[in-house]
Amino acid sequence: MARIARYYREYGLRIVRGLLQYVWDDGGRRYLDCNTNHGVAFLGHANPKIAEAVRRQLEEVWAVPLNFYTPARERFIEEFSRLLPAKFGVVFLQNTGTEAVETAVKIAKKITRRPAIVAFTNSFHGRTMGSLSITWNERYRKAFEPLYPHVRFGKFNVPTEVDKLVQEDTCCVVVEPIQGEGGVNPATPEFLKALREETQRKGALLIIDEVQTGFGRTGAVWAFQKYGVEPDIFTAGKPVAGGLPIGLAVAREDFGDVFEPGEHGSTFAGNAVVMAAAAAASRLLREEDVPDKAERAGAELAKALGEVESRLAVRVKGMGLMLGLELRVKADQFLQPLLERGVLGLTAGVNTLRFLPPYMITREDIELVHAAVSEALKRAQ
Repeated sequence: MARIARYYREYGLRIVRGLLQYVWDDGGRRYLDCNTNHGVAFLGHANPKIAEAVRRQLEEVWAVPLNFYTPARERFIEEFSRLLPAKFGVVFLQNTGTEAVETAVKIAKKITRRPAIVAFTNSFHGRTMGSLSITWNERYRKAFEPLYPHVRFGKFNVPTEVDKLVQEDTCCVVVEPIQGEGGVNPATPEFLKALREETQRKGALLIIDEVQTGFGRTGAVWAFQKYGVEPDIFTAGKPVAGGLPIGLAVAREDFGDVFEPGEHGSTFAGNAVVMAAAAAASRLLREEDVPDKAERAGAELAKALGEVESRLAVRVKGMGLMLGLELRVKADQFLQPLLERGVLGLTAGVNTLRFLPPYMITREDIELVHAAVSEALKRAQ
């Protein structure tokens, strides 16, 4: 019998069911999910409002190409539009975050006709060849080089170097408002402001990658709204369809459609079932004021992580429910001990434990995280 190729670390856990912030293994044990498939299940596993929309759509039609109209897609764009800042009006439908980043860069190259892309140390933008070219970590890149050659990496959060990075050949600058994979590192307001000013001065486009930060997780619908800086294009993905595959590039209205027919495409983009889920998710985000709940729950979780008593713990980083606990040692050694204590987590960078729970986590859940982290670090000491 064939097997699934192994390119992920395995933890020996067989998950058979999920509901909201919890998952269960095949032995019936419950876990608090602070992994959420790298942030995908931010709105909870099998959220009833999203699940019902998917069930209805499954009885109608599943696969409709972008050549044809469908009510599912129309409902999505109506709901999603209510979450967009005023000047954003063109949505490019894709299937994944890395596709969304690729699309955003293609838009920038088509508009500017320039070759160079600026990205930053500790960035992560995806694993397809274009997105990989602007991802910093050599561990992800080395086996696939040479990659796209016209990339300049600058130091993240160093605004004084921005004017040297953004040159006349720059088509776009791509930046995460909070670096996820790179260590849960928030951008400073001064840094993002410098990027905005310099790209405008040099005629380059600013692309903000919101695949992990966006859709309410950081306490705002889009993390860039917390900085008072608006990009020309931003990307979204992970939680937007409640757990089904989706990626989006969202551009300024005045850019228009950008691509001629045939210049860009995607077989599964705009899938009717995914669109039904994304419409329900967009409505839920607004009606339940999810960003505000994430902000409040995130403050409690950050406080609890900050109260972990261990000489191994350095500081808590992040915003809302995108949080990292920086350690003095490698973080991956603690994922299995956390799992054994009923908490699924992630790492970020080398020495940061990352927590991306669903927005509905409770005070009891936060106490569980605190206890699990405290016990795991104490054992290591």
